[in-house]
Amino acid sequence: MTTWTLRMSSPEQLRPVGASVPMRVERSQVPSIDLSRALYAAVGSRVCWTDRFAWDHETWEAWVSHDSVATWIATVRGTVAGFFELQTRSGGAVEIVLFGLLPQFYGQGLGGALLTACVENAWRGGVDWSPGAGPTSHVFLRTSTLDHRHAVRNYLARGFETAEVETADKPIPDPRLAPWPLPHDPRAMPAGDL
Repeated sequence: MTTWTLRMSSPEQLRPVGASVPMRVERSQVPSIDLSRALYAAVGSRVCWTDRFAWDHETWEAWVSHDSVATWIATVRGTVAGFFELQTRSGGAVEIVLFGLLPQFYGQGLGGALLTACVENAWRGGVDWSPGAGPTSHVFLRTSTLDHRHAVRNYLARGFETAEVETADKPIPDPRLAPWPLPHDPRAMPAGDL
């Protein structure tokens, strides 16, 4: 597997593109473990996102509740079309942690527009959505040969530059076997507690 770290050092590097159909992108204001897991599975199952399979309920809760993490959801005609997660880091960096479209929205010219919205929000991250983070110094992401076949091309077309390339073996579990953890076994709860 080859992994690329891509970086954008100033907002002027962004080469924006609009959506081919009306698309709404909105920040999720209420942290939701269930929504985050569902988005991770819906977008990631086709591109082997498996790193979070081992996360237990507490790990998911800590992630979605952290002040430095924000999730944006894209909708087209009321249907979730994709999402991205951003995380502010020390020194003003903002990482695009996750980014993608649901498979039924592939090939409709939405990837570039969603990435444009993602990068614009990343540059505003330290001021608008991550309290106390300060101004954004640079935006970066990691992608790999496991990602969608047009992912790297989209990132480069929007103005990202290659900062690092690494090739290594990585065992990938079957993404269809995502074991979404629950805080407790629902079969053990009395019916009145549901």
